[in-house]
Amino acid sequence: MVKASLAQKKKKNMVIKSIKEDSRSFLLYCCTKNFQKPASLEKKPGQGTKGNVLSVSGSASTNQKKPGGWKAMPYILGNETFERLATFGLLANFMVYLMNEFHMDQVSASNVLYIWSGVTNFAPLVGAFISDAYAGRFRTITVASFASFLGMLTLTLTAWIPHLHPPECKPKQKPQGHCIGPNNAQLAVLIAGLGLLSVGTAGIRPCSIPFGIDQFDATTEEGLKGISSFFNWYYTTFTVVILLTLTLVVYIQNSVSWVLGFGIPTLLMGSSIVLFLIGTRIYFHVKPQGSIFSSIVQVVVAAYKKRLLKLPEEGKEMGVFYDPPLKENVLSKLPLTNQFRFLNKATIIMENELQPDGSPNKWRLCSIQDVEELKCIIRIIPIWASGIISFTSVAQQGTFTLSQALKMDRHLGPKFQIPAASVGIISMLTIGIFLPVYDRIIVPALRKFTKREGGITLLQRVGIGIFFSILAMIVAGVMEKKRRTSAILHPGVAPISVFWLAPQLILMGFCEAFNVLGQIEFFNEQFPEHMRSIGNSFLFCSLAGASYLSSVVVNIVHHVTGGPGRPDWLTSDIDAGRLDYFYYLLAGMGALNFLYFLYVVHHYRYKGNDNVEKEEKSEPGVELSSIKP
Repeated sequence: MVKASLAQKKKKNMVIKSIKEDSRSFLLYCCTKNFQKPASLEKKPGQGTKGNVLSVSGSASTNQKKPGGWKAMPYILGNETFERLATFGLLANFMVYLMNEFHMDQVSASNVLYIWSGVTNFAPLVGAFISDAYAGRFRTITVASFASFLGMLTLTLTAWIPHLHPPECKPKQKPQGHCIGPNNAQLAVLIAGLGLLSVGTAGIRPCSIPFGIDQFDATTEEGLKGISSFFNWYYTTFTVVILLTLTLVVYIQNSVSWVLGFGIPTLLMGSSIVLFLIGTRIYFHVKPQGSIFSSIVQVVVAAYKKRLLKLPEEGKEMGVFYDPPLKENVLSKLPLTNQFRFLNKATIIMENELQPDGSPNKWRLCSIQDVEELKCIIRIIPIWASGIISFTSVAQQGTFTLSQALKMDRHLGPKFQIPAASVGIISMLTIGIFLPVYDRIIVPALRKFTKREGGITLLQRVGIGIFFSILAMIVAGVMEKKRRTSAILHPGVAPISVFWLAPQLILMGFCEAFNVLGQIEFFNEQFPEHMRSIGNSFLFCSLAGASYLSSVVVNIVHHVTGGPGRPDWLTSDIDAGRLDYFYYLLAGMGALNFLYFLYVVHHYRYKGNDNVEKEEKSEPGVELSSIKP
């Protein structure tokens, strides 16, 4: 009897202790009629004698996680590496393929590239939704890998089978522009291949990093070290893939065969599927936790339904707002803030909105965590939008920079000629050399003055990247003017070296090192932990927006700048056009975007920071005193 009494007392003390860890949950627990044990306090099924411990929200689960760890990494990284090798190997030289093999003009080829790039970069947002809500990361990656393989196979067939691409253009026809273009059937097959690649990207890109992180136990020091090393290996393989695509793959496509240049990445993609499936038994699988988009809509609907309510005065909020224990997949609780305060109305507890077991009607009552997660997204959107214009300069590397390189002297010695698409390696080398210098020398030096761990804030890093994108377009305009003048003075030859493009490409490397990597860190830091798959998709959405914007600007310039007897700025013969003016236009757009960025940064509030002006308390609406808890 004494032992039983002590056991009951010990159990009771544990329940009280867990409730006190969240005072608002405690008040809700006491005030709600017929309230049963919260889900987070219930004993989990399948626990043995050692598992008879009450699970507390925010603490580690009693079910010990058995992740795959480093045993799973070769299969996950191998799959991701080959997918990027296929996609980037295509993207790096695809404009040359469209112009030389499909006989498209410069504007049409760039439009195809921009639109496909836009779809491909928006697709990960859809993939993240399907993965998180329904399919899970393993199934999403598996299906997406098969789609990527079929897409690469289709594009390889367009180069291999004569009926799937236009007939070869004779040398006499090219200067006169009399080459036969693709018919509708050939375009349909091409678009189908690109579409399948986009489906593959939708599933692999947003899931590969989270799936890799799932293989480590983040509650242990060893697991955290494993996650850090995983990121290092991830970005190392990313750099290796870029170097291979811009050198070896591009050289094979230009100098050996397009069939072989597309066929090798296709075979590697097929091998990666086999490799990924071999590791099935090793992987740790996290079940889908439901879509974050549902909770976003629910917060908006609940706040609208309660729009006439008056929010309580500061200091009188305890027990009024719904603040249950955290879900298992949520690692940290966000505090209630006053920015976008009208959304807080969605958390006000009204009569009959809680079930006897404590569960709410989610379309009328949302938790503080759900509301603050929506606020995180609302705060980030203006920052995200600034990336669209700044990345238009990055988008030019695969289109008009390549057109410039085709018109320049690309010889290294008397026999070897650099492929036009390979000049982009200058940007990657800049990033590879600069990042270690930045991390080991510049950041420690800045840290002494700013007293910040990263030397500068993430938004300052992004702003520096935007500035470099403007500078890169100005320099690109100057270099293009020099190239064009040389081409006019020496018709029929290319006396100016392709290395005159190096200054603009180096500046683009600085832009990516600051802007792209800064945004990746910013989104991962400012999104709640369980929303990082969505956060990772935001960067791709910026790149997608930049691709669509580039396409719109190109078409407007193409149709507006030309006239009777006067070619437009972006005519197929860039020697007759004014590509330098186009670059200056992008630089002007970037300058306006930079001013916009400074404005939104000034008003940005970091996650969990409530340092904002208090809203007027004389807000019209219904008094809370008339509401029964």
